[in-house]
Amino acid sequence: MGEAAVSTATDLGELEQYRSQLTSYCYRMLGSPFDAEDAVQDALVRAWRSRDRFEGRSALRSWLYRIATNVCLDMIKSRQRRIRPMALGPAQEPIEKNLNVRPEATWLEPIPIQLVAPDPDPADVAIEKESIRLALVAAMQHLPAKQRAVLILREVLRLEASEVAQLLDTTVQSVNSALQRARATLAKSNVSMTDPAPRLNDSDRVMLERYVSAFERYDLSALTALIREDATQSMPPYDMWLSGRDDIMTWWFGPGIGCKGSRVLAAISANGMPTFGQYKIDPNGGYAPWALQVLDLKDGKIADITFFLGTERLFPLFGLPLHLDS
Repeated sequence: MGEAAVSTATDLGELEQYRSQLTSYCYRMLGSPFDAEDAVQDALVRAWRSRDRFEGRSALRSWLYRIATNVCLDMIKSRQRRIRPMALGPAQEPIEKNLNVRPEATWLEPIPIQLVAPDPDPADVAIEKESIRLALVAAMQHLPAKQRAVLILREVLRLEASEVAQLLDTTVQSVNSALQRARATLAKSNVSMTDPAPRLNDSDRVMLERYVSAFERYDLSALTALIREDATQSMPPYDMWLSGRDDIMTWWFGPGIGCKGSRVLAAISANGMPTFGQYKIDPNGGYAPWALQVLDLKDGKIADITFFLGTERLFPLFGLPLHLDS
């Protein structure tokens, strides 16, 4: 349908071509694939219901982003920002008493790359991977909502300042000021919109195969060789996070010894990063889902591991079964 007016649409299905673009945008705004899908569905329904008021003065894509932005701003007002455990304070000692759930915390959630780049053009996928890295999306959540919107619309979607000003009912000067403040905030968090996304090479893929094998064997020496000395680990919804390979290994072979004997399956990539489903031994037979492991690589080794434990929602989203036979 391209830039055609909404008035030419005959049903909601004709707006569906924009779903993945809007999902990608709403995910960056909200930090959750489930919230993003709700926001997109709401935006498309609002667009369909108000199609008679769209007179074609602006591009359909911009009009949809305007509606989606308003939906996201409303959602942000009614809930806490999504964070990673690192936002709560310094790394903790790898002991069981530090493993706590904070009911007041709302955690950043991963998103399958297919939801934001369903028909992967290599260039488009590269852009998506760069702008939905976990650390970057987490940093965005610390921005005021309108700054967040301006940053994404200008830096990711490459809209002109005048277009963003019209979309947000503000001035070009306000857009430029918000963008400057958003960039300064991101710089303080040591992440950048322009950081290139790590691209897996053959050596990385071999290393990941070795990691899966070593984790399933629970081989201390092999795992130590694959994880960077300065690596970090977190396990939302627990607030504890660990800094340093020694502390990670102390946890894995201490309080976390229950992971010994796990099965590990490759999953759909989360946020453009290597992703695996981890299954623990089920006392009733087979293996039960335990965590979605999302890995960040640096210089051929593992630099960060996030164990997302909300398996009932996340495993189906990432194409993983909810039980494995023996």
